[in-house]
Amino acid sequence: MSYFFSTVLKNKNFEEVIEDVKAELSKEGFGVPSEVDMKNTFKMKLGIDFRKYHILGACNPEYARKAVESEKNLGVLLPCSVVVQEHENGDVEVAAVDPLASMMAVSNPVVQEVATEITRRLERVIENLS
Repeated sequence: MSYFFSTVLKNKNFEEVIEDVKAELSKEGFGVPSEVDMKNTFKMKLGIDFRKYHILGACNPEYARKAVESEKNLGVLLPCSVVVQEHENGDVEVAAVDPLASMMAVSNPVVQEVATEITRRLERVIENLS
């Protein structure tokens, strides 16, 4: 089992892809309460150049509430990470965590049910970008 699913977009601008990802996440009930620009972080903190690489923290509040209510410390596994990165050839890859893989260690049927639904939604986000 892989820990993520992804797609590679050709002939798309990096910033446009980020906006497209946010729009598709919104259609599936997700917000993006956190965003990390790794290129900027590595430049500022380490003084090194890095490719365009953003981590979007996607959260579906309804399902997050249900999961956290049934498993009090589940927040350590939230939000769901979606990575947008630009490759050397200009292609932009979008990868989303597979919640079923990340929640395997949690033996709680409610959490597994939520992980299954969130996996379906994130898979649709990736499929709709292609």
